[in-house]
Amino acid sequence: VQLVESGGGLVQAGRSLRLSCAASGSAFSINAMGWYRQAPGKQRELVATISSGGGSTNYADSVKGRFTISRDNAKNTMYLQMNSLKPEDTAVYYCYVRASIGISEYLYWGQGTQVTVSS
Repeated sequence: VQLVESGGGLVQAGRSLRLSCAASGSAFSINAMGWYRQAPGKQRELVATISSGGGSTNYADSVKGRFTISRDNAKNTMYLQMNSLKPEDTAVYYCYVRASIGISEYLYWGQGTQVTVSS
């Protein structure tokens, strides 16, 4: 399974960005998905998660009310809509998926996309 992230960039505080994470491969099914981020000098932080059907989501307190995670299972793609961005949201954002291949489940990571929010 390969994950390709897109949508990062440089924006001013208060603006929005939408990240995408597209999964490709063969003979797999995607279970839970989510986003982490890592800012310079800080530990990786779990930002948001979404269940296999999309009916259950969870967010870090720092992004609640501003970020929305969603997925399109027909496209094997997950999104992170980020509104009202703050300078402290600056980080490299990584998507992950838990995918089943046969009877086993595996964890896959995207390559990361840089989000920079200027004040």
